[in-house]
Amino acid sequence: MTWFLFVGDMLVMLFMCSLVVWVFMKSTAESAEQAARIPLEDEYIDE
Repeated sequence: MTWFLFVGDMLVMLFMCSLVVWVFMKSTAESAEQAARIPLEDEYIDE
């Protein structure tokens, strides 16, 4: 049972990492830069 959970967790992690790589490769540099700034500029959104 432990191995089943471990393998399942590894598959989920593989899926999440591949999703991040796929989204990063499909996006343009400008949109990636804009998305990276969102957490840094969140206090200015409400103004």
